[in-house]
Order: sequence, then structure tokens, then C-alpha cells
Amino acid sequence: MIQLRGLNKTYQMGGQPLHALRDLDMDIQTGEYVSVMGPSGSGKSTLLNMLGLLDRPDSGSYHINGIATEQLVEEQRAALRRDNIGFIFQAFHLIGRLNAFENVELPMVLAGETTRARREAVEHVLQLVGLLDRKHHRPGQLSGGQLQRVAIARAIVMKPRILLADEPTGNLDQSSGRDIVNVLENLNSEGITLVVVTHDGNLGQRAQRRVRMVDGQIVEDERHAPG
Repeated sequence: MIQLRGLNKTYQMGGQPLHALRDLDMDIQTGEYVSVMGPSGSGKSTLLNMLGLLDRPDSGSYHINGIATEQLVEEQRAALRRDNIGFIFQAFHLIGRLNAFENVELPMVLAGETTRARREAVEHVLQLVGLLDRKHHRPGQLSGGQLQRVAIARAIVMKPRILLADEPTGNLDQSSGRDIVNVLENLNSEGITLVVVTHDGNLGQRAQRRVRMVDGQIVEDERHAPG
């Protein structure tokens, strides 16, 4: 499903080059559950941005479902992202003036889906994350765990094949964090490819495949049996 070859990315920080990715190679198969760990500045978030087509490498190749992404124009990249990838962020990124239903519905509105299709899909994913009874609540009326579940519902409403999560439990208490992990792992068990970037060693150890990055390179890539 995902193939990265020789990926390089350098940013200028205070006039000095920062090598965020260095000749990175990686394959991710359909349905895998991958955690990406490493110290701050190791390249984890840059890798996630590359996987999500939010940034372009300086050199190297990224194929998704056999499609080479390097030469695609932004409109093509946006369409590929919309049809294949869902994002979950630590900061939720919900719109305060919209209720839960409307926040989840937004990607479908932007995609031009019909009112009926939107209603059915949004109610289905809110039910899936256990928040259908909160669909009329705005973000200010929801707890941190509920906000993240709304964000997950929004991420999956377009039925992506790949779910990218950046520190999905970072702003949550322990109990809420466990709930979110259960939701994500249930989605993975249903076939969604799950890639989680995290500083939380306990969360990272739950993945069947555990990748560790240092200085823009993968230094460990281990597979473990589910357990």
C-alpha cells in the first residue's frame, strides 16, 4: 500500500540546515498497525506529514496504492489524500461554532456529498465512537476524550484506508486515553491501516510493528505478534 524510497527532507532552522529525513526507506502493508517513536526532532512528525501528503520530500519517492505522488499537482494530491487518508491530531482541530455532527460532516460537505449520504455516514461514525447522543453538542460542551472521539469520527467519515494519528492521547487523561486507544485499535481490527506517532512508550508498545527514529533515520523496525 505504502512504499517510501530514499526520502530526504531538510529545513532551514535559524540559518542552519535541519535534516528531518535522511534516505528513509519504508513499506507499510494494508491493515498494519505501526507505531513511530523517537526523541523530539527525530523526524516522526515529518514522516507523518509525508505519509499524509501534507509535505513534499526534497528527493526520493512515495508510492501509495501504486501511484507515484512526487509529480502530482496539489489538486491531485488533495484528491488522493481525501480518498485514502484520515488524520487525527493531538490538538483535535475542531471548529468551535459547529456541533459534533457538523464537525464530522465537514469533509463530506467539502466533497459535495448529498445531505442524505452525509446524515447516514455521520450518524454511523458517531455511533461507532459512542457519541451519537452528543451530536448536537459543541466542542465547548465536550470533555477531552469526547473531543478526540469527534475528531476520530471526522477522520473516518470518508472511509479512508489509512489513519494517521499524531500523539492522539497526548492531551487526555489516562482513562480517556485508554478509550481512544480502544477505538483506534478496533478500527485497525476492521482493516484500516493505522500509523501512530507517539512519545508514549506504553501506547507505542501496543502496535504490532514498532518503528524507532533518530536523526531522520529508522534505527529500529520490529514486528511483534498480537498480544
